[in-house]
Amino acid sequence: QVQLVESGGGLVQAGGSLRVSCAASGRTFSGYAMGWFRQAPGTERDFVAAITWAGSITFYSDSVKGRFTISRDNAKNTVYLQMNSLKPEDTAVYYCAVRKTPSDFRGTTNQENYDNWGQGTQVTVSS
Repeated sequence: QVQLVESGGGLVQAGGSLRVSCAASGRTFSGYAMGWFRQAPGTERDFVAAITWAGSITFYSDSVKGRFTISRDNAKNTVYLQMNSLKPEDTAVYYCAVRKTPSDFRGTTNQENYDNWGQGTQVTVSS
């Protein structure tokens, strides 16, 4: 059984930085892209960022481009999301997930292409 565990969330002031992590266990993720999504209260879960297995290709939503950086350490089976210049509108529960099929980066913003979601980590940005 695959498990994803997010951590690193918390409360930060606007303009500050935070790094959230997603540790994977249970099986190898060799060849699989991974992604971060977020969900604010009363809204749908939205795509934030994704990264290929090798880390050579990344993709970001327009709302976080230039402020957030996704990376991964495959030796540790961990994906990171470095968040800088945080804004109150970044407040949400952040989730990581694994692509359903290996070596596939198509439709990377569509959460239907991901599974094995973690429990999420809360990020709150105060103004």
